Amino acid sequence: MVSTEKDLDEICINTLRGLAIDAVQKANSGHPGLPLGAAPFAYVLWDRHLKHNPADPSWFNRDRFVLSAGHGSMLLYGLLHLFGYDLSLEEIKSFRQWGSKTPGHPENHLTPGVETATGPLGQGISTAVGMAVAERFLAARFNRPDHQIVDHYTYVLASDGDLMEGVTQEACSFAGHQKLGKLIVLYDDNEITIDGSTELTFTEDVARKFDALGWHVQGCDGNDLDDVDRLISLAKDEASRPSLIICKTTIGYGSPNKAGSEKSHGAALGVEEVALTKQALDIPEDDFFVPEKAAAHGRAAVERGLKSQESWMDALSAYASAHPNEHQELVAALSGDRNFAWLGELPTFRESEATRNSSSKILNEIAAEHPTMIGGCADLAGSVKTEIKDGGIMSAAVPDGRNVRYGVREHAMAAIVNGMTLHRGTIAFGGTFLIFSDYCRPSLRIAALMQCPSIFLFSHDSIGLGEDGPTHQPIEHVMSLRAIPNFNVMRPADGNETAACWKVALESTTTPSAILLTRQNVRQLSPSFDGEQHPAERGAYVLRECEGGPQAVLVATGSEVEIAVDAATILSEQGIACRVVSMPSWHLFERQDADYRRSVLPPDVATVSVEAGRTFGWSKYAQAHVGIDRFGASAPAPTLYKEFGITADAVASKAAELIGR
Repeated sequence: MVSTEKDLDEICINTLRGLAIDAVQKANSGHPGLPLGAAPFAYVLWDRHLKHNPADPSWFNRDRFVLSAGHGSMLLYGLLHLFGYDLSLEEIKSFRQWGSKTPGHPENHLTPGVETATGPLGQGISTAVGMAVAERFLAARFNRPDHQIVDHYTYVLASDGDLMEGVTQEACSFAGHQKLGKLIVLYDDNEITIDGSTELTFTEDVARKFDALGWHVQGCDGNDLDDVDRLISLAKDEASRPSLIICKTTIGYGSPNKAGSEKSHGAALGVEEVALTKQALDIPEDDFFVPEKAAAHGRAAVERGLKSQESWMDALSAYASAHPNEHQELVAALSGDRNFAWLGELPTFRESEATRNSSSKILNEIAAEHPTMIGGCADLAGSVKTEIKDGGIMSAAVPDGRNVRYGVREHAMAAIVNGMTLHRGTIAFGGTFLIFSDYCRPSLRIAALMQCPSIFLFSHDSIGLGEDGPTHQPIEHVMSLRAIPNFNVMRPADGNETAACWKVALESTTTPSAILLTRQNVRQLSPSFDGEQHPAERGAYVLRECEGGPQAVLVATGSEVEIAVDAATILSEQGIACRVVSMPSWHLFERQDADYRRSVLPPDVATVSVEAGRTFGWSKYAQAHVGIDRFGASAPAPTLYKEFGITADAVASKAAELIGR
């Protein structure tokens, strides 16, 4: 009987290997090496440990599996197909082709069962840390001694390259500090990267390093199924530390001429080598062959998954009876229900104040209405104003703390926020200075690609931060972030616009948001909410109109809106009718209909843009620009605005010049 089981396991593992090398060969593109080497331990995880329901990939209490080594995507697609997900053999055959559900690297919004987009190494494991944080937070908040309603693991398959990336160091340091015991990483230690042996670049002692980071570390032969099984079980029992299981493997396993070599990493094996590999592994020579034994064994996961989910639903019903208030709160959190009762609790924004301060007040009103809102800052909570009052500081001892101290780890912070958002159940946000969005950018971009509505707060958004000088003054950053597709950059002018930006961010389901905030005080210029709507929600609107139609339009964002308003007053005194447009979000404005856009920015009216940053890109809306096309300087903010020519007089002069006055 044992022998039969082992034979069946081997058939399933070789089915995964065969699908991978056939798909890569047919596409003549891809990475066969990792699937050939890592298939055994990945199979053990999926077959013996992973709690999931292929019929409902979004079931909340499933375990999460993240293929951080996204280049090995055909291993994941093979697992999804074999274990009964809605991923047909025809999709496998269409690997890396236009319109298929099997792209070169996994994409969560495209393929059923894919938890997060991976490919840029380090992103997957770092995002998984966020998933583990969310699971622990929700478990601490909602579980009761007699009702463990939130209870699942986050598993990661990571590569040598993943562990080399800096973001991984940040995220794994954070995970060790937080003692995320339900995070388990299986490390495919095959000692090969694209350039060759890891002896060239990566000779650190990974086991000792992760031990020093506070992880539980084990090692095994990745081909020894029973040992892999045993170590995963031990990792699951290690409640006080995240776990790293170092699985020694051979890249391109079974390939007579390319195993153990970088030659099997990122290119098809070749027709002859595929045939030789199949022969060596005793895989039938037929392309894309799935033995009925393997298919039947894999499909059994569907029935197991249905039973697991049904059991959980019964437990959830019992939980609802025993703890109705908590159940209602949990259901609302999981459904993404975002009420806006906080709008009625907002203070009246009348006095001048920095938008970071306005944001803090708004954030705390939101947090009062949404108890699963959690977030924090990269060692700048007091400066970016991200503190949730009386929310507690998250730690291993206080897992339901709502304030996350990320330390000086901007990149990991952004990835962790993505993981919490993808996990569901929390409203997650992260903050730092806008200048340090450079350190976050890969995670911001992947959030946009994933259609993951994470929320990011970036304060100190211009030369208005003053004396810290050009190393801290963002010049190109606003425009750079606007260049990311499906990324909503919002730069509010005052408190009311800041509230509107928060509302938009909370309403978003497929677009991440960045709210850019000032350090310096700004006047309150925009209208209060009319019911539940603010004109800033349309991206741009007429803030100040003139009689008889405008001769010139001043379009400004953030702290420069008040400069544009003052410039309009100067122009009015000169007999020039001038409209002021506040434009907090290009992204939102460009999604309005053409009639609205023309009504706000008439194409036949001279327009000047006003923003304390690069003027590059503003030509799509304006013919003349007031901005900064060089690095900043160290001086008090008023001096900087004067010296860089971002003043009401300079704007008025530019507008008058544009219309020939």
